Amino acid sequence: MWEIVFMFIKAFVVGGLICVVAQILINTTKITAGKILVFFMLGGILLQALGIYEHLVNFAGAGATVPISGFGYLLAEGAIAGAQSGLLGVLTGGLKSAAAGVSAAVLFSYIFGLICKPRSKRN
Repeated sequence: MWEIVFMFIKAFVVGGLICVVAQILINTTKITAGKILVFFMLGGILLQALGIYEHLVNFAGAGATVPISGFGYLLAEGAIAGAQSGLLGVLTGGLKSAAAGVSAAVLFSYIFGLICKPRSKRN
């Protein structure tokens, strides 16, 4: 039981620290939130290319894979695995590894778009 609790604590701390860094950037710089998201995703790609992010994922699990930097890690991991089959594998490997998550996001967005009645916000 304590192993599970410790696993949750590690995920919460690592994921929280990633979010704290992003919030500090939002509060103290003029960088837009969209650019910060792109920087974090590219950071995940770079750290995985250097072989660092995988150690963070092994340590923190979902705390490292759920933030946007985890998506960059997933794309880089797929591209690295696909590189074994040539240039086309490099281009398609990242998409192949992220396909389930992206497909789920599109599907659930569509379902909730049908269920909910979107409307303009009135002041």
